[in-house]
Amino acid sequence: MDYINRVLSEVAKKNSCEEEFIQAVREVLKALSPIVEKHPEYEDYGLLERIVEPERQIVFRVPWVDDAGKVRVNRGFRIQFNSAIGPYKGGLRFHPTVNLGIVKFLGFEQMFKNALTGLPIGGGKGGADFDPKGKSDNEIMRFCQSFMAELYRHIGINIDVPAGDIGVGAREIGYLFGQYKRITKSYDAGILTGKGLGYWGSFVRKEATGYGLVYFMHEMLKAHDLDFTGKKVIISGSGNVAIYAHEKVTQLGGTVIAMSDSGGYIHDAEGVNLDTVKQLKEVERKRLHEYTQHHTNAQYHEGSQNIWSLACDIALPCATQNEITLTEAQNLVRNGVVALGEGANMPCTDEAIDYLVDNKVFMGPAKAANAGGVATSALEMSQNSMRLSWSFEEVDARLKAIMVNIFREAKEAAEEYGSPGNYVIGSNIAGFKKVADAMLAQGIV
Repeated sequence: MDYINRVLSEVAKKNSCEEEFIQAVREVLKALSPIVEKHPEYEDYGLLERIVEPERQIVFRVPWVDDAGKVRVNRGFRIQFNSAIGPYKGGLRFHPTVNLGIVKFLGFEQMFKNALTGLPIGGGKGGADFDPKGKSDNEIMRFCQSFMAELYRHIGINIDVPAGDIGVGAREIGYLFGQYKRITKSYDAGILTGKGLGYWGSFVRKEATGYGLVYFMHEMLKAHDLDFTGKKVIISGSGNVAIYAHEKVTQLGGTVIAMSDSGGYIHDAEGVNLDTVKQLKEVERKRLHEYTQHHTNAQYHEGSQNIWSLACDIALPCATQNEITLTEAQNLVRNGVVALGEGANMPCTDEAIDYLVDNKVFMGPAKAANAGGVATSALEMSQNSMRLSWSFEEVDARLKAIMVNIFREAKEAAEEYGSPGNYVIGSNIAGFKKVADAMLAQGIV
């Protein structure tokens, strides 16, 4: 409709160098026509114009000293996108590709993802164009300390609560938390999530995004009289999301036949051995090509993108944005894929999503399917506030209940607004409506 097209045109004009952000906005807004037509007050109150503009954008210099004594400088970011439902919440990404457009797209997606969890958290995201790969622990510590020396001014347990993302795991969170504590002279356990269990972290946080993805997909498959039993599954990536998606898929009777890292992918027709992948990635921090030294029947192929040329029943892209283009989507459909769940943030291009949906592939979109990580982060915040620590089983049960509810809301929204079975549209509408209603209730702020 005219209102949506006008807003999209303005976003493209104002953010012309930020392709990922424009893509994320377009993917959401084009799904909203039915609800915007039903609610003319959204246009009256300029709601779309407000919802696509971050409340605050923070960019800062991060100087640090490497082991050779040389001063290095990176750029840090924090986008506080929307606080209508709660304090800003979202991860920090340390990766050389990080720029303002990337962080804005992640923050925009995070706003709706967080709303879908049903927990009181707004949307934010941050990071730096720093690459932890090849750096010593001391170099990473010095970088994290410098990063927090600026970030601490902009966060707080009722303001903005960062977590981890690509390149930011328990090690980095520990260094960041230690520096925050040192600067503020206050033990605010809830200021960061993804902490170690020894200092008020939560069980299941490491597993949460991968487990949550599979919980969502399990509900989606059940809605169409399917399940994971006997299914061949491809999972891109080999970080936390991919590893623990593999673990849960296997528990539910599926067989993961391929995984990848930035160098290439392994194909093991007998099923990728999870223990070997964990040893290589979590313990030894090695590349995935070494998997074939332990399993000689497996094959390693250079170029991670080609993983989607393999035949599978279920695809779980868990690596990075835009890894599945129209070409990969066509390969998947040609090879008989039944369902796809986005474990990474925006791993499919718009053209790929449209092609998959048009070809009756059941789609679990990222803002719904990978919400398990932030949901468990919010559960960590709750535990910190109450000075309690829940068991693994209790947190896992809460996570599963949240993911089941997210699927239910996406399904119901899709049906209500005339697109039954389209969980891309359903998730976008369900998340948007929660944020929009909260914004309207709070006036023009």
